[in-house]
Parts: sequence; structure tokens; C-alpha cells
Amino acid sequence: IPVQLGVTVEPDTVTVGQPFLVSVRVRAPQGATIEFPAAPDSGSPVEALDSRQIKDAGGQGTVDQVAVYRLVAWEVDSLRLGLGDVVVKTSAGERRVSLATSRVFVASVLPADSALRVPKPARDILVAGPPWWWPWLPILLAILALIGLLYWLWRRFGRRRAGEGEAELPPIQYAEREFDRIEALGLVEAGERGRFVALMVEVLRDYLARRVPDADASLTSTELLARLRGRPSVVPVDRLAPLLAESDLVKFARRAVSAERARAIGGDARAIVRDVEAKRAAEEAAAAAALAASEAAARVRRRSAPPRERNAA
Repeated sequence: IPVQLGVTVEPDTVTVGQPFLVSVRVRAPQGATIEFPAAPDSGSPVEALDSRQIKDAGGQGTVDQVAVYRLVAWEVDSLRLGLGDVVVKTSAGERRVSLATSRVFVASVLPADSALRVPKPARDILVAGPPWWWPWLPILLAILALIGLLYWLWRRFGRRRAGEGEAELPPIQYAEREFDRIEALGLVEAGERGRFVALMVEVLRDYLARRVPDADASLTSTELLARLRGRPSVVPVDRLAPLLAESDLVKFARRAVSAERARAIGGDARAIVRDVEAKRAAEEAAAAAALAASEAAARVRRRSAPPRERNAA
């Protein structure tokens, strides 16, 4: 069977992943049937992007057909197209024409000296481990604990020494000194009226803690008033209760207070301290007078007693 075959590759030199066209033209006698090979399978170095297309070339007195393949190459070198045989059939028989010698050249896009570059070896898998500071953690915790202990000792013994120094002063002298110091700060004139009220009432509380038993400064206002209600002769609870209530609102509820009212609260705190001190002084004077009267009466009784009883006494 006389058969004419031609194969063209456009372009004849491609790069990896660049599509190209392969045209296979076959001319056979009149009445022959031409069977073109299927496109290359996927996964091979050269694979098809589209299905093949067959068209008639229009030869006179012959069968002239062209099959067009749109392919792509994935490796570098001169590669076979991977097309099978063309089968031409007539009444006299059939003929196979091989396309195994058809090739495409795939050029590399790497630099000319890429073969001289040796890639670095792969890095080892990173294993998650403890951070770098982990061995130093116990030492750091020990240092922080030591600093905390030293600070606690300093606060404790520093307060104790300060308390011992202040305990040398009588309560009334301590209170008067603190009242004068706070007023000298000029807090009311500076706009810090709430701080002025809090400091003045705190001095009052400290004075009561030093002068009146069970009137600890750590008590809340409610607890302090509950303990002082049984001693109205010592502390004017009716004046102290509204003063503590208003100062608590200023300290904890951020209640606004005017300059005149702040000075009035400070004056009431100082007046209560002086009132309590005066009552304590009167009670001490009365107790001393009673003791002196008792001793004088005892001396009179001893003088008026008979000699025998006097000698016995």
C-alpha cells in the first residue's frame, strides 16, 4: 500500500511546560481508511493538553488527512513524542507506519554553570526542646524569693522602728504634729481636697488607736463605732460617726468635696482629738484626786485611832 507520511513539530525546541503542536499528515490511495494513534498518556514525559484533531487536507484521487496534537513536555532533553503507529487499511490489507522516531528537543532554562553548583545538604528535623532559659529558671526564682524576703523584712522592721520612734511621743503631741504637717502641705489650695480629708481623718484614727483600748486602726468605720458606743464619756460618737461616714465617701466613692468643707472636716477631726484628750485628762485628774483623798482619809483615820490600833496598823 503506497503511503506518504510527514511529521512537523512547531516549535521544534521548547522549554519545560511550554505547549507545542505536532502535525501528522498521511496520504493514502483512494478508498483507504487512516487510523491515527491516540494522544500520549498523562504522567509520561510528554503528555497531551487537548484531544487530537483530525482534518481533511483535500487531496484529489487520494485520501489526505492531518492529525494535530497539542502536547507539553516535562523533562529536559530530546524526548520521544510517545505516539503510536498510524494504521492505513484498504481492501487489500493494512499497513502500519511507525512514529517512534519523532522527537522534540526540550531546552533547559538554567544558567550554563548550574552543573557546578552543589546544593546544600538537607537540614535535620528540628526537635522541640526546652527554651534556652529553662536551666536558669530555678536560680531566677531563688533570686526573686530572696529579694521578696529582704523587702518584707525591711518593711516589717522599718515600720517597727518608725512605730517605736513615734511611740515615744504622747498621743496628743503626735496628733498635733501630724495635723500641723498635713496642713502645711497646702493640699486644699492645690486642689487635692480628698487627700487632705483622708489624711486628717487617718491621724484621728491613729490617735484613737493609741489612746482608746480596742480602737485599732485596722478596724473599719462601722467596727470602730460599734466598739466606741459603749464609751460615750470618752469619745463623742455622735460627732465621730458622721465624720467617718463622710470621709469614707470621699476616700472610696470619690465624692467631691469643696475647699470649705474639707477644712471643716479637718477642723472637726482636730476638735475631736482635743475633746477626747481633755476628757482623758479630766478622768486622770479625777482619779488622781480620788486617790489623794483616799490616802488623806486613811492618814486621818490612823492618827485618830488609839495607840494600840495605831501600832498595829
